[in-house]
Amino acid sequence: MKTRITELFDIEYPIVQGGMMWVGRAELVSAVSNAGGLGFLTALTLPTPEGLAQEIERCRGMTDKPFGVNLTILPAINPPPYQEYAQAAVESGIKIIETAGHNPEPFLPYFKEHDVKVVHKCTSVRHAVKAQKIGVDVVSVDGFECAGHPGEDDVPNLVLLAAAKEQLSIPMLASGGIGNGYQMAAVMALGAEGINMGTRFVATKEAPVHDNMKQAMVEADERATTLVFRTLRNTARVYKNQVSSKVLEIESLPGDTDFGDLKDLVAGVRGRERCIEGGDIEDGVWTVGLVMGLIHDIPSCQELIDRIVAEAREAVSDRLLSLLD
Repeated sequence: MKTRITELFDIEYPIVQGGMMWVGRAELVSAVSNAGGLGFLTALTLPTPEGLAQEIERCRGMTDKPFGVNLTILPAINPPPYQEYAQAAVESGIKIIETAGHNPEPFLPYFKEHDVKVVHKCTSVRHAVKAQKIGVDVVSVDGFECAGHPGEDDVPNLVLLAAAKEQLSIPMLASGGIGNGYQMAAVMALGAEGINMGTRFVATKEAPVHDNMKQAMVEADERATTLVFRTLRNTARVYKNQVSSKVLEIESLPGDTDFGDLKDLVAGVRGRERCIEGGDIEDGVWTVGLVMGLIHDIPSCQELIDRIVAEAREAVSDRLLSLLD
């Protein structure tokens, strides 16, 4: 496949594994890149910038293909040293950075100075247009179907991607709810030049999460997620379990929601230790997308990417062209 995405990043297929907290580690990232896609290490999964530099070197020991680093910038009372993480990535020779969360504009001069290509994840057309204006190289447009934070507009990809394409000149990745090649063909028809998958890559052999979580994704359907933090205008799509149900119960109480009442339930450490690592899928919050309804097995990254490419080609050559005869 040849698109502006494959040419810009020197990859075989325009299939990207976006940053995922606790999951974007060397094992998964290298497997995606070795299979012809583009993997991203998640910077803040590592406790220090020095730890990120070590993880980059560990990943280089597993692949000689391109990979990048995700830097998600979120408001916090005691924020992590974002600039130091950025420097650790650049000084380690990383040439592709995925940004998400807040406006990446303060980091762009440093990235441009070092010839680093920037992909910025957006959940709305207006944010994608702003990202293009400030000089990012690619936008990853994230629809309402996605895991994690879909924004507050609730616009699914069938409309969001088409609307974004009308106003963009830079390449666009389709993100959110994508798990097979038929969808890849569909979003490329809407104007995307590649896909960015998170949830689907979690249910692979190389993903560093407990097998119970992977199996839960296989057994679930598209209805097995729920939206929390709506009352805080920080909506997140997570797995529907005992803890997320308790969060919604608290949010439904009269009056304004106090995050302090939710903090212990939704703590990232709890989700990592009890769910991602411990395998108790009910005892913490973990993000997952609607694409669970399309996950029926746990392949290797190579098997998954090969399948997606074959399905996309089938969709175009066999299904769509036959309709035009």
